Amino acid sequence: MTTAGYLAALARALGAVEVTDGGGRRVSLDEGLERAVAILLAQTAIGRKVMFIGNGASAAIGSHQALDYWKNGGMRAVTFNDLALLTAISNDFSYPEVFEKPIEMFADTGDVLMAISSSGRSENILRGADAGTRRGCRVITFSGFRPDNALRSRGELNLYVPSMSYGHVEVTHLALSHTLVDTIIDRRAAASASSHR
Repeated sequence: MTTAGYLAALARALGAVEVTDGGGRRVSLDEGLERAVAILLAQTAIGRKVMFIGNGASAAIGSHQALDYWKNGGMRAVTFNDLALLTAISNDFSYPEVFEKPIEMFADTGDVLMAISSSGRSENILRGADAGTRRGCRVITFSGFRPDNALRSRGELNLYVPSMSYGHVEVTHLALSHTLVDTIIDRRAAASASSHR
């Protein structure tokens, strides 16, 4: 593959993102992103937080976005990527429970859980998403690879990248999450400017 070919495939992946709701009904990408923005605005306006979970690069995306969401977006946002937390839960319970356990402890009803997994098959992410649902969280999933991946049916909104390339899926997940926070930042700035006229 050439570098131009790689970028062309990345653009195709971004353009092919599929969004489904909790009932498996397909919605347009624009509608799905607008729904996600509405969820984030509504829930953070009543003091709820945003939680990110992911493994490896998806964990890095979660850390990056949690920082952007609170520092730039003014939303309380956290991850559960602390080394002591990960190793203690893995040792004392099991690695599949590394997100389930802190979500059970720290999630409040109405929090937003962003569950990120390129394959959509990681057991710890699936269990984390299920824990979020049990705790009354608004769950938004980001997945890729196979269209029948298990994570794709776990959220109120499910953003799926139809690509088998880790790089394409990961970059697209980051772009989608940035779209959400940057849209919120822009809308708040516009509302603030309008109120000062």
